[in-house]
Amino acid sequence: MPANKKYLTTSKWQRFAKVSAAILGGYLVTMMLHMVLAVWITNATGAILVSSIFSAFILWVFFMIVPFWAKNGWKVWAWYILIIIICYALIQYGKSFNPIFAK
Repeated sequence: MPANKKYLTTSKWQRFAKVSAAILGGYLVTMMLHMVLAVWITNATGAILVSSIFSAFILWVFFMIVPFWAKNGWKVWAWYILIIIICYALIQYGKSFNPIFAK
């Protein structure tokens, strides 16, 4: 049974934004969240990275579904980029307190 055409995205740019946010943006957000956990949990860096093999796939699937719930794919990209920037700042800030990353 085909989908109802009134619910489908007609703009090619919106379709591109949603698909790219789902695949690339979802993956980047997932990995950045796991890196934040790895940096902020002091003695569990190896355990977090090993367990991320399993949990990252589940989280990535969730972040792949989110863009298709939204009406505007570019707003999803904006949220994903904001999350990535916040995670990057947390990683850089957390490195100064984690003895594993001390220079």
